[in-house]
Amino acid sequence: MEISRINLQIQPQKDALIQHSLYQKVQTIADLHVFLEQHIYAVWDFMSLLKALQIKLTCTSTPWMPIGNPALRYLINEIVVAEETDLAMDGSRQSHFEMYLDAMQQCGASTANITSFLDTVQRTQNIFVAIKSADLHPKVKEFLSFTFRVIEEGKAHTIAAAFTFGREDLIPSMFTEILRNFQTNFPETDLSKLIYYFERHIELDADEHGPMAMQMITELCGSDAQKWEEVAQTSAEALDKRLGLWNAIEEKIMMQLELA
Repeated sequence: MEISRINLQIQPQKDALIQHSLYQKVQTIADLHVFLEQHIYAVWDFMSLLKALQIKLTCTSTPWMPIGNPALRYLINEIVVAEETDLAMDGSRQSHFEMYLDAMQQCGASTANITSFLDTVQRTQNIFVAIKSADLHPKVKEFLSFTFRVIEEGKAHTIAAAFTFGREDLIPSMFTEILRNFQTNFPETDLSKLIYYFERHIELDADEHGPMAMQMITELCGSDAQKWEEVAQTSAEALDKRLGLWNAIEEKIMMQLELA
């Protein structure tokens, strides 16, 4: 019942994302590169939401103790296995982030900025300092800062909300169709790894991770009205930040067009 209520509340934001004009702006390989070079930050910070949930819901230190709900331990560990060590296109094991980096390199997009950013994260040991000093669009910074603010607050149910409702599985589905058109119109550019990434992402979200994540939120909130309200608020804010990210990418594509 509460899941349905939240879905109803955030439907306008989901519709805005699904109908966003960004998709029509990705017309050339150069446009695609802009998209990938910005979207990679969302692929990366998703993994931090995931690991934050694993830390909250399972024992990740020694000596080991049977922490929390075994059903939740199973749910989050199942998702971690797939997201952190999934089957890549060549049959090897990779995280989805590493798959995305490989796909970027295959189609000629630059990974220099994200690599430099991760170096800064490791050097400073402070994600908020790294975000502030990064050469990123303000809306991309807001997107990242929101993610790590939710993690820092340390509430498992709101981290789960950002993880579940804030990452829309319909968007990759739409983007896969754009990539298929690209593969037809620009056959000299190999997009096979990128198409594989999105198709794999869709398959896991629809068949496994989506239902698991909804069950996780239900288990975490139970009958606590305050927790459900916080889940609703976090979900709405997460989608607002995603809209901001999409607006930023669209703006960068348009700026590139003006300079051409």
